[in-house]
Amino acid sequence: MIRPLFLSVLAFASISTAAHAQSFDRVVQAEVLPGWRNADGSHTAAVRITLNPEWKTYWRAPGDAGIPPRITWTGSSNLEAASVSWPTPVVFLQNGMRSIGYREEVVLPVQIAPQDAEKPTTLEAQLDIGVCRDICVPQTLTISAELPAAGTRDARIAAAMVDQPLTAEEANVGEVLCDVSPTADGLRLTATITMPHAGGSEVAVIEAGDPHIWVAEGTAVRHGPVLVAQTEMMHVEDAPFELDKSAVRITVLGQSHAVDIQGCSS
Repeated sequence: MIRPLFLSVLAFASISTAAHAQSFDRVVQAEVLPGWRNADGSHTAAVRITLNPEWKTYWRAPGDAGIPPRITWTGSSNLEAASVSWPTPVVFLQNGMRSIGYREEVVLPVQIAPQDAEKPTTLEAQLDIGVCRDICVPQTLTISAELPAAGTRDARIAAAMVDQPLTAEEANVGEVLCDVSPTADGLRLTATITMPHAGGSEVAVIEAGDPHIWVAEGTAVRHGPVLVAQTEMMHVEDAPFELDKSAVRITVLGQSHAVDIQGCSS
């Protein structure tokens, strides 16, 4: 697994270097949608990313061909915590490689917990994201806004909050079993999931729940009521590790809907 990962990094480095020779200032823009204050004192806002036609950006788990996004809130005031929700993404296939993300626009709802609900909150975010068309370009965007004391509901945020994968319960997911076996570089995870068909050709994206564990692009094969998803994992520092199965997250992307499965058992 080390060689494919190493080659992928080299390929991205060469693409990025070539891309920076051009101007991409107007390819992507971002803004804060200030949203509204909730009855419990929390605040619902959003980060809106818009891209030029035919450009795309990436989901939280972008696949081997994608660039993982990172959002930091340094510089915000009266902010205790901020939690981002990721709308259901699209699977892209290009040059035999798979990536997962959004075309031209995405609204990311953010649930804000202020330190003091009686005081105004200023949200400042730095977005480190990748944008792609024929080439992939890393971009850093800084956005900020003062959140209103009351505000009004924004239909764009509300729609993005609805456009989420179904929970395991909502999708009638049954038993989720994870079998782990050693490989030369790490672990192989095989997840056996009893669940109704999500429609079309299903894609299973597996996350380890630990940013230090790299997860390879997996496979998903259906056998009647059972979906079998398999992937390989390795530590980014080539160190031994133990997988916490309760932290494993499996997202099944189908033509009809997506399903978010959190945790699995032996």
